[in-house]
Amino acid sequence: MRDSAVKKGASDAYRRSGVDIDAGSAFARAIAPLARRTARRGASAEIGGFGGVFDLAKTRFDDPLLIAASDGAGTKILLARTDWAWRVVGMDLVAMCVNDLIAQGAEPLFFLDYIASGALNMARDTAIVEGIAEACREARCALIGGETAEMPGLYQNNLYDLAGFAVGAVERGRLLPSRSAKAGDAILGLASNGVHANGFSLLRRIMDEKGIHADSDFPDQSGRSFAETLLTPTRLYVRPILKLLRKENHGVRGLAHITGGGLIDNLPRALAQKGLTAKIRADALPMGEPFGWLKEAGNLSDAEMLRTFNCGVGMALIAAADQADSIAETLEEEGERVIPLGRLQKEKARGKKIEIIGKLTLAANR
Repeated sequence: MRDSAVKKGASDAYRRSGVDIDAGSAFARAIAPLARRTARRGASAEIGGFGGVFDLAKTRFDDPLLIAASDGAGTKILLARTDWAWRVVGMDLVAMCVNDLIAQGAEPLFFLDYIASGALNMARDTAIVEGIAEACREARCALIGGETAEMPGLYQNNLYDLAGFAVGAVERGRLLPSRSAKAGDAILGLASNGVHANGFSLLRRIMDEKGIHADSDFPDQSGRSFAETLLTPTRLYVRPILKLLRKENHGVRGLAHITGGGLIDNLPRALAQKGLTAKIRADALPMGEPFGWLKEAGNLSDAEMLRTFNCGVGMALIAAADQADSIAETLEEEGERVIPLGRLQKEKARGKKIEIIGKLTLAANR
């Protein structure tokens, strides 16, 4: 855990080897107010101990299951080189974890981060934690600790990496996915903010092959750069989905966070029932920018797009057929754009959990 109680002058030898403990302690003190602002019932969000403390008894749960998730911001961090972009990857770090929790019906409770680099960079690392704290507040999730590791020799040339860890809770009988899914249930998509934090290794390769820099103008006449277009923070789906799930008979059978592997790999994870296939219309996906550019510039097939990028849908939801309209209405009232994607059907081919019908169509051409 981050420690702010190091005796001044005791770290000269370590500093000569490339690790500045005093700077690390100053950083811990600087970010402490950010963590405090994320406090919620059950956590004070004070940092500096050997471990973060959360009192589950102070929450409203009767018979909770704890759900844990861990993720990173991927190679998106290689495009993040300014204060606002560092804040974005901090937000991504939280979103990638808490969106996984909500996909199983769990309310996020607390979050811890891990920032590793060759040397502490106060401006960069503070901006990252600012983004983490902002996303934690949005998700009503307490930032109760973390680690800032200086590892000269392992991370060079200002390289760094991020990892996040989140824990949530769900009542035992309300864990998702549900085994009540059946043929005819609707599949709804919630619009993404763009690429989110997946597929950046392929994305950066395409940029390199085309000789495109992060500050180059994105070719959509918006006046934005590639960095401004691609570094939009991952959308947080926690609040609107929690509002929906807190209804007694909400009608949600399953949720899928569309991350690495796209719809192809992630939507089947929302199906607990055997003998069902998710039938999706490819032309229903809101393939606006930057997905249109990625498909064309990378000469990517539909299959490559659908297994690498979210293609405009950041979360997919399986809804009881007779409640799909009311579910969509609730989510739209909370500011979500809801897209009908298809329906569940009886499995025709053994083991085939998803079937994509038709071809991807660019939104601009519809």
